[in-house]
Amino acid sequence: MNTLTVEELDDRVVVTLRRPEARNAINAAMVAELHDVCAALEEQPRLLLITGADGTFAAGADIGELRERGREQALRGINSRLFDRIARLPLPTVAAVDGYALGGGAELAYACDVRLATPAAVFGNPEPGLGILAAAGACWRLRELVGASVAKQVLLAGRRLDADDALRFGLVAEIVPAGEVLKRAHGLLDRMARSGVLALRLTKLVTDGGGHPLTDDLAQAILFESEDKRVRMDAFLAGGRS
Repeated sequence: MNTLTVEELDDRVVVTLRRPEARNAINAAMVAELHDVCAALEEQPRLLLITGADGTFAAGADIGELRERGREQALRGINSRLFDRIARLPLPTVAAVDGYALGGGAELAYACDVRLATPAAVFGNPEPGLGILAAAGACWRLRELVGASVAKQVLLAGRRLDADDALRFGLVAEIVPAGEVLKRAHGLLDRMARSGVLALRLTKLVTDGGGHPLTDDLAQAILFESEDKRVRMDAFLAGGRS
């Protein structure tokens, strides 16, 4: 890996975006390496934590590369396909955001299931100022996360959301001092890891699918027949009787 640091643990993978010369801007090499991470997590589902090195999450996509892209590259959805893949990973994903998460960096954070922020975190989508739009998910993910009014302020009027704004609008779960954000993120993943893996997978699948009574029933039917459900409920009942 040339643009990432990847730490593989039994129940999770920690990815650090690392392009210090470009404030961790997302370029083609990083996209390819993140696809490799996704492939590994699809093959062996684990939790995922994404963060950025040196006080920046990702200050956008690589403008030099974007400058040279044309219609065919846009239709390929180079960044959007990656962020969609991250959003569809089997198990939950967490973004620990310190510093700027702008443009493609913001869209990467939006694609994760939960976001934590440091007081220095800033989210924004300045793409129209460069003559393009935020086409890798922000135009609809941000609306789902913070509502239409705030999303339009960010996407149309260039508003940047600082950590307090992001917390108030529900974009981040909490604000954590920079020196503690990774520890807090791992604590969140620890809580997730204590849940049943299949239960987490199906809960994420049903939630991301928009929810429907039939899919709820089908997912629950699968879980009701699982050995993990029996073991966990037996342990709960035994603990209650002791």
